[in-house]
Amino acid sequence: MNDIFKNKYLLGALFAGLLLLPFVAGDYLLRVIIVAGIYVILTLSLNLVTGYTGQFCLGWAAFYGIGAYTSALLAINLKLSFWIGLPVAGIMAALFGIALGIPTMRLKDIYLAITTLGFGEIIRLILLNWSDLTRGSMGLPGIPAPSIFGISLDNNYFYYYFMLLLVLIVILAMERIIDSRLGRALSAIREDELAAKSMGINTTRYKITAFAVGAFFAGIAGSFHAHYSSFIDPQSFSFSESTIILAMVVLGGMASIKGSVMGAIILTLLPEALRDFSEYRMIVFGLIMMGVMLIRPQGIWGQTKPCNTSIRKIMFKAKGGAIKDAVGS
Repeated sequence: MNDIFKNKYLLGALFAGLLLLPFVAGDYLLRVIIVAGIYVILTLSLNLVTGYTGQFCLGWAAFYGIGAYTSALLAINLKLSFWIGLPVAGIMAALFGIALGIPTMRLKDIYLAITTLGFGEIIRLILLNWSDLTRGSMGLPGIPAPSIFGISLDNNYFYYYFMLLLVLIVILAMERIIDSRLGRALSAIREDELAAKSMGINTTRYKITAFAVGAFFAGIAGSFHAHYSSFIDPQSFSFSESTIILAMVVLGGMASIKGSVMGAIILTLLPEALRDFSEYRMIVFGLIMMGVMLIRPQGIWGQTKPCNTSIRKIMFKAKGGAIKDAVGS
């Protein structure tokens, strides 16, 4: 399947199809595709932390919510433009990523997972109970749509093309990160943190960097979601949302950019495709997930050899070549 992405003609046809899609898709389908784009960004951001760095996170929706509320509050209370709120939302989420990373980077496996789960619940409870700022369970309605020179861009065509642009930017950024010295260091940490330390890699700094970068992209997705939906509330960023994002990473394939894209698209479109079977769709959905995991435990587009990073086991055998490459030996 990798050969598909090496063929410039197929890539060109795919890109042309994406550009023309809004003209042939109905309004409902286009909205579903836009939501899938949001989840693509979220899945890519979590995969950087969980798939490439080996840090298991159960509270990723917290960064999604931080970005959404930051952008929404700036627009509602300070009347700031979406174009200002978008990067500020990413920066705010990144700062929280650093704040979470500093005290937790010595934790591993299930201990890190539980800590991140607790962080996610803390953020949700703050959003729920800080009524003076967030309106609590009533949520934030009336979030303005993006505009240029006073012209509102509140239509699915704008949202689709802007989401497509965001997804392409995030994919390119992820490609550059994974192929850089940072990416090689993250892979070495995932394989064996102790061996990486012994080779001179500052594991704490790199793990915090991964959290910050991943949280930044999650915050960007949250900002877009807030202005697209025009309403947000704390329940949109609960633990169940974190598990959905994690399921997309696992289904598509850990440490795989293409897998992240595919996992997000499948788990967004599949429930909609099964909507006609409302009484049984979750059963069918679960059976499909189980079947994929049994047939391809590494995920649909994961590595041929299953990635050792998993819910059960994060740390494992060292690969000296990756570690030497990361430290520039």
